[in-house]
This record gives sequence, C-alpha cells and structure tokens, in this order.
Amino acid sequence: MKRLSILVVEDDALIGGLLCDMLETMGHYVCANENSQANAVWAAANRRPGLMIVDAGMKGGAGMATVAEVLSHGEMPYLFTTCDRRRLRASHPDAVILQKPFHEAELARAIKLALSAPTPAPTPR
Repeated sequence: MKRLSILVVEDDALIGGLLCDMLETMGHYVCANENSQANAVWAAANRRPGLMIVDAGMKGGAGMATVAEVLSHGEMPYLFTTCDRRRLRASHPDAVILQKPFHEAELARAIKLALSAPTPAPTPR
C-alpha cells in the first residue's frame, strides 16, 4: 500500500496516540490527530489528507457530524472506528467500520476498503 497522509479524529488521547503510532509504523504520515469537530474540519480543509479515520463514538455524535461537514466541501475517503460496530452498522450500512480494539492487519484491510469505497456523507444521528 502506498504511503498516505491521514487525519485521525479521536477524542480519547491514548487511543488517538496509539492509532497514530500504528499508522506511522505501517508507513503512513499522520498529518493531524484532532479531538474535536472544529479542529478536524480545519485540518481536513488545510492539510488535505488522503484519508480520515474518525471515532464514530465521539461525544454528541461529533464523529459522524465531522465526516458530514468535511464531505460537504468535497469527497474524501474515510472510515469509522467504534466500540459498537453492530449499532453503527444498523444506522450506516454503507460505512467502512473498524471495531475497536483492532490489530494492524484489520486496520490495513479497513484502509483498503475505505480507499475503494464511494464516499457518501453519513447522516448524523
């Protein structure tokens, strides 16, 4: 897989840091690790990553709202991470979803899926 510039959006600092480390070990560049919707939208617009990895369970539905706002300005591949894949799948059947906790091989598969999937904006719920 070619090296990607990736925006990580995760409100848990420990999980965000571990994810960034894992991505960099895989050979990717983490252009930003943001913990809020406003910062993530700014980073997406100004850093123009090739992929967003977004915690769907951010407080107040901010993960899905972040993706919807970023995609309102143009297409960008994304995938969600979550601790409750079944619930997210029920509300967003077409989303690429990575169940926490995950291993590097699962992350690599999810990235490949996200890069090949259409990018319809999720509806915040």
